[in-house]
Amino acid sequence: MAKGQPNSIERGLEGLIFAGRWLMVPIYVGLLLILAVISVKFVEELILTMPSVLWMHERDLVLFVLGLIDLALLGSLTLMVAFAGYENFVSKMHSITGHEDRPDWMGHIDFSGLKLKLISSIVAISAIHLLRTFLNVSALSKQDVGWQLAIHIGFVISGVLLALMDRFSVPSTPVAASTKNPGIS
Repeated sequence: MAKGQPNSIERGLEGLIFAGRWLMVPIYVGLLLILAVISVKFVEELILTMPSVLWMHERDLVLFVLGLIDLALLGSLTLMVAFAGYENFVSKMHSITGHEDRPDWMGHIDFSGLKLKLISSIVAISAIHLLRTFLNVSALSKQDVGWQLAIHIGFVISGVLLALMDRFSVPSTPVAASTKNPGIS
């Protein structure tokens, strides 16, 4: 056996580990089931609230709309994690390549981009919860409001730090010798 060539045990073990990626499929299918539950909850909120929407106070209407937006963001986040996770960790979706409805970002989001989109979505969801809290601030204790604000700020700081870490982890490309200063030989 040539030096640097893997032996049959090593090839078999690597093949087994590589095939292990398919163990993630039930998780992504489970996320789609969760998406179905989120959709049912969205429709339930819509059906139960729509008959009384004309008699709602403006604050209650804003809270209702924020609740629906919150569910929509949660659904989008769930779908994005399922799509990007499957494509990054299991297999490319070759069967939908070229499909007119294929999202532009599919196949282009790496794990780093997924983390940033995930934290961005979490910050947006947290901001909606915080806005709902502020619209209903009289019903909550100052301590509860303070904790929600602190948690939101923690999410924002985490997002900024993740973005900075990703930016600093990208190796810088060296400037070509010919472009440094063309006038000096």
